[in-house]
Amino acid sequence: MTESSIPPRPAAFSYPGHGPNARIGIAICHGFTGSPLSVLPWAMHLADQGYAVSVPLLPGHGTDWRQLARTEWQDWYRSYEEAFLDLAARTDVTFTAGLSMGGAIALLAASRHHVSGVTIVNPGLSFYDRRVRVIGVLKYFQRTTVPIQEDQPTAAATDDGDYSRTPLAAVHELKKLFGAATRGLPKVDAPVQVFKSRTDAVVPPTSLALLEKGLRGNLAEVVDLAGSGHVATLDVDAPAIFEKSEAFVAAHARRTSTLETP
Repeated sequence: MTESSIPPRPAAFSYPGHGPNARIGIAICHGFTGSPLSVLPWAMHLADQGYAVSVPLLPGHGTDWRQLARTEWQDWYRSYEEAFLDLAARTDVTFTAGLSMGGAIALLAASRHHVSGVTIVNPGLSFYDRRVRVIGVLKYFQRTTVPIQEDQPTAAATDDGDYSRTPLAAVHELKKLFGAATRGLPKVDAPVQVFKSRTDAVVPPTSLALLEKGLRGNLAEVVDLAGSGHVATLDVDAPAIFEKSEAFVAAHARRTSTLETP
């Protein structure tokens, strides 16, 4: 993915389906302080295969950290849910997908709505920083913190807005979102495909452990990403994500169609 192929500013994206995959929809969610730019190459790949793809821009994202501080996790979820339901109304088979926090949102949507499958990249359900345990109190004494930085990141850079600071009020909302998504895992009745980077400074291994415990047998596949950091959809393993997620969608779309045929 070249820099010239990534739009310079965040925006929501929607691609109509075409060909034999036109009635298969995939709603993709970006991550915390990110934007659709972080998953756009993934969305474009799936759209090129004929799938109908929707990538909403979540409230408080694509602008700056001050706007993010004014939003709640329900705002983020509802924005994605609206895009998902709109896509589901136009397709016969629908999948949820996401990166990082977007993975938690995709899982939460799958626990509340019928989907044919979930494909997620470095999904977040837990934190490295133990101070998050008291974030509900800490946010009143410390307004912001520095964002998490990866050492020598290899992912393509995107301009997602001004997130030079991370508002602790938003981190508290993120914690609440992770809790809701984790509690919903037993209600996910669709197969889940997970891509996990070996080196991830943002999402700890405990997130995958929570998935394995909560999904109760619906964890269909865990794909190891040996060369990428957290934003793997823009990193060296991106082609593998695109190829394997497309194969996952194709396989489970066929299975769903077979099960629903009288």
